[in-house]
Amino acid sequence: MDTVILSDSEADLLKAAELIKNGSIVGIPTETVYGLGADAANENAVRGIFAAKGRPADNPLIVHLADFSQAVEYTSEIPELAWKLAEKFCPGPLTMVLPKNNRIPMVTSGGLDTVGIRVPSHTVMHRIIELSGCPIAAPSANTSGYPSPTTAQHVFRDMNGRIAAVVDGGQSQFGVESTVISFDGKDAVRILRPGAVTREMLLEVCGSVVIDPAILHEVEAGAKVSSPGMKYKHYSPKADIIMVEGSIGAFTELIGRSGGDSVYSLIFDGDEEVFPYRHLTYGSDSAEQAHLLFQKLRELDELGAEKVYVRAPSPEGMGLAVYNRLIRAAGFEVIRV
Repeated sequence: MDTVILSDSEADLLKAAELIKNGSIVGIPTETVYGLGADAANENAVRGIFAAKGRPADNPLIVHLADFSQAVEYTSEIPELAWKLAEKFCPGPLTMVLPKNNRIPMVTSGGLDTVGIRVPSHTVMHRIIELSGCPIAAPSANTSGYPSPTTAQHVFRDMNGRIAAVVDGGQSQFGVESTVISFDGKDAVRILRPGAVTREMLLEVCGSVVIDPAILHEVEAGAKVSSPGMKYKHYSPKADIIMVEGSIGAFTELIGRSGGDSVYSLIFDGDEEVFPYRHLTYGSDSAEQAHLLFQKLRELDELGAEKVYVRAPSPEGMGLAVYNRLIRAAGFEVIRV
């Protein structure tokens, strides 16, 4: 098929909504990353998402709604804590895993009895949900395993000929996917995938916030997971990614011993003043690093990098989201210097 690029005009958003309503797949901007949107209740449309991405069928999709109150239509139970969290964080980059009802097909939930529910804050995505009248399943709009797209051009490069359209809504605000949580009791939640809503922010509402071990460690083969981004190698460019924990001095010494024509480094803003080797920078704090990470990983492929050493951020606050994406891009290969 010919993939068309649509603007964020009301007329084009109506076209995108009609495509989704009629069973097609559309690349849509969100405040986190661009998503591949389809009617979450349409099994054939959802299968089209998995086919376009080359995504494993047991990797669940998140369902996006215009308002959290609509979650009652697609779930069998909503704990009181979920309503409190929705009041503070919805719309926004928070996904809550809840027991689903039969309006959400098993193909959408990856064969699970639960479904991730999110209310996006991006005005374009929000408007498309309203115009389509559909719950929209929307995983990141990239080839499965590749860095997530943060611009319409990224989506078009990955998905041209595989989907009906891409809506250009500018660059994504946060640059990493939503925080995904499940409920561990009346006043406790578990972070399954970190994002812009941090543990510290959740603790303002919850009595307890647990970091799931899968965020920093590899999940065993055959294990069932209830959130995207937990099980498979993700976010990785064509280059071999190696995470490095340590000072810029120790990092520089390592690259001096390991460098070559196709070796690049991804370092913090300011590091370049003392770093003499091929590199890109990706921000000076965790919010900037999240915003730029996937863009820079794609740029490294364009530069022909075959091996990339990345300075690891501190896994604190939003830095945990960046660390999580990098450790999965690296296939859990970490050097400590």
